[in-house]
Amino acid sequence: MIRKMLALAALAFTVAAQAQTYPSKPIRLIVPFPPGGGTDILSRLVANKLTEVSKWTVIPDNRGGAGGTIGIAEAAKAAPTGYDMVMGQKDNMVVAPWLYKNLSYDPTRSLVAVAHVAYTPVIIVTAADSRFKTLADVVNAARAAPDTITYGSPGNGTTIHLAGEIFKNTAGIRIRHVPYKGSNPAMMDVLAGNVDLMVSSVPSAMGQIKAGKLRPLAVTSARRSTALPDVPTVAESGFKDFDVSTWYGLFMPAGTPREIVNTMNAEVNRLLAMPEVQSAIHGQGAEPQAMTPEQFSQLLGNDYQKWRSIVQESGATIE
Repeated sequence: MIRKMLALAALAFTVAAQAQTYPSKPIRLIVPFPPGGGTDILSRLVANKLTEVSKWTVIPDNRGGAGGTIGIAEAAKAAPTGYDMVMGQKDNMVVAPWLYKNLSYDPTRSLVAVAHVAYTPVIIVTAADSRFKTLADVVNAARAAPDTITYGSPGNGTTIHLAGEIFKNTAGIRIRHVPYKGSNPAMMDVLAGNVDLMVSSVPSAMGQIKAGKLRPLAVTSARRSTALPDVPTVAESGFKDFDVSTWYGLFMPAGTPREIVNTMNAEVNRLLAMPEVQSAIHGQGAEPQAMTPEQFSQLLGNDYQKWRSIVQESGATIE
């Protein structure tokens, strides 16, 4: 009994000491998508600002593939020391578990919610020289010629993919989904005219929209994006109550000491309160939003259950 008590006391002392000296070495931030997409942009913003402001060394590590689930799985199996974290989003933390049959992680058990970073609507875009000027143009063309219009997404099983499927079902049209391994390759193909449309996060598409190379047709949120106030919502385009958005946030492996989780949360929230960080996130078409770990965990749990029925109703599955 005495040995057990001494062992527990030693463990508590070790955890407290780790928290006080944390971080004492570089932190790896796993980015579960290839470079250039919305997740990558926000991840690098957070990593760079933590390095600049907090004087920590945070190194982004792109581990794309399978709708972001490969990177999440790698984070879930990492040692719970606080030196591995991942930028998760609704795609791979909420939607994927109901789509993939053999995921190696359970988002509510394998990882711990650390810090919510931002949320963003999904946007439907086409090339600037496309024949489609409005969302109504797409719907009319699809009804006239089913299965001839294509849309790209960052991958099967992402919230963005399902936003396209939900819109397709809501509008009663048949358009073909073309999955890519991330936003950037999908973007290149829509710009080249190889696919007609792209369903994307706003941060992924914002650079090409600003450059005049992409034409935004509609955002999928209930309200217009503050970054693109002239772009109508899908609901305003004739499909009442349509509302699909996504979020981004940091997770660490389950079992990470609470003191470390709280330390990271406090630093990220400090960054999110800075005007220059808010401006940078707004500039990418996202909305910064700070939360406590408990609030973020509750958001994860609520969305996890909500999207179970959405996925089932969509009929989407991935082997």
